[in-house]
Amino acid sequence: MRTEKSTGHSGYVDARSLLLKTEFMKALDSLAIDDVIKAHRRSTFLRGQDIFVEGEASSDLFIVATGRVAMQKSASGGKDSLVALMEPGDLFGEMGLFDDQGRSATARCLERTEVLKIPYSVLRLILHQRPGLLWGMLELLAKRLRNTDDALADAMFLDVPGRTAKRILEISHDQDEFNLPLTQEELAGLVGASRERVNKALAALVRSGVIEIQDRKYKIADREELTRLAGVGE
Repeated sequence: MRTEKSTGHSGYVDARSLLLKTEFMKALDSLAIDDVIKAHRRSTFLRGQDIFVEGEASSDLFIVATGRVAMQKSASGGKDSLVALMEPGDLFGEMGLFDDQGRSATARCLERTEVLKIPYSVLRLILHQRPGLLWGMLELLAKRLRNTDDALADAMFLDVPGRTAKRILEISHDQDEFNLPLTQEELAGLVGASRERVNKALAALVRSGVIEIQDRKYKIADREELTRLAGVGE
């Protein structure tokens, strides 16, 4: 059962500053930002809770204020595939703004997460009044399509160790030491392979001295080799 908790207006990232750092939203003028701030709601979800589920009717767009959200697609056999990881400042749930269709994926919190919830009705009015802003949303959608193309290419041209190395690089955000925000099962879903095969790939990276792992604490010991395995820059 899904629950959400309204947080009021204390102890959270300032909505205006967050909007000004978020793709598409940062293109809005001050009047449009004011309209969004007036209409938004703020909610907190716990780890494992769903913000929305695949196929559900859509009426709002979301922005991550704190925490992390996994975008998951249902697969045959009841397994889920993690297709994207949303972090603070990321916007999601925008597709229904244009096609009025059900949610294309499930948004599941990987940790305690706070989100801004913005009604489509407000955004549609803003876009109707300022159609030039549509370019910002088209840019965001184009980026999502490119990411999908990259994921398909990875599945075709990179083996499991290569895809695992690439996901670690992406999650690290150029830091050599970081905490992995995913369980092994969730990482496997992001890699697009079974948990067993991803665990073998991780074990091989540890044995070869490329990374070090202690619980969820990761250290990249040989970034050059990890980058080579990931096929980045080739």
